[in-house]
Amino acid sequence: MTALVTPFFDEPTFTFSYIVQDPDSNSCAIIDSVLDFDYDSGTTNTRSADQMLAHIQQNNLQLEWILETHVHADHLSAAPYLKQQVGGKTGIGEHIQTVQSTFGKVFNAGTEFARDGSQFDQLFKDGDQFQIGSLTAKAIHTPGHTPACMTYQIGDCAFVGDTLFMPDFGTARCDFPGGDAGILFQSIQKIFALPGETRLFMCHDYKAPGREQYAWETTVAEERQNNIHVGHGISQQDFEQMRSERDKTLGMPRLILPSVQVNMRAGQMPPAEDNGQVYLKVPLNLF
Repeated sequence: MTALVTPFFDEPTFTFSYIVQDPDSNSCAIIDSVLDFDYDSGTTNTRSADQMLAHIQQNNLQLEWILETHVHADHLSAAPYLKQQVGGKTGIGEHIQTVQSTFGKVFNAGTEFARDGSQFDQLFKDGDQFQIGSLTAKAIHTPGHTPACMTYQIGDCAFVGDTLFMPDFGTARCDFPGGDAGILFQSIQKIFALPGETRLFMCHDYKAPGREQYAWETTVAEERQNNIHVGHGISQQDFEQMRSERDKTLGMPRLILPSVQVNMRAGQMPPAEDNGQVYLKVPLNLF
């Protein structure tokens, strides 16, 4: 079934969020929402989320799911704000527990921080199916960028998170804790095994050299044939070597420290301290 997909782009973080609607009802899901964050001043606002809410209200949609493809390292999730405004259940892959265990230690989160994924309403296992109205959705575990990465196949579409980028830009980095280039290669083969006409939606785009416009949609067939990192039959060995060499040249994402602290909590901020103020931590000389 053809899903109705509306993209929303946050240029400061190069993030695409999506509203996915069942064409036969008013049911919808949001994928990879953004809470705007100004690092310099430490302030948040809901501009990006409010644009999605306006679309939902203008089209009389019913939000059923607020989905995360993974614990993002480049933007904060707006899931709690969206849920407060219009409802919906939050969902992520079950291996969020691995990410929480790793980064709970990094940020010395203490016993108040549960590492069992209970901050989310639903933890998806590989192959789990769920409904968005009459649309059948399937969660496909696609780790490698992070241990918890999920691709959501919804109708004739798949939302791949950071696993793949547009064919002219390639694939995700694998040098975060729990990342693995060999595992990413195998995950991409799962996506490549989908029907060639499956529409693929990216979580990010950075405009590959020579391309003037941002892009967010491609197909399985186009990625299989033309992806510069993993298309046209490249071997796993060559992919791993390329990914390892390339990752060594990459700096840390600008918002990784605030993003992970918030997103490992399903978009909630850390608890306020005894003065009533919420703080985000910056671990010094750790990475």
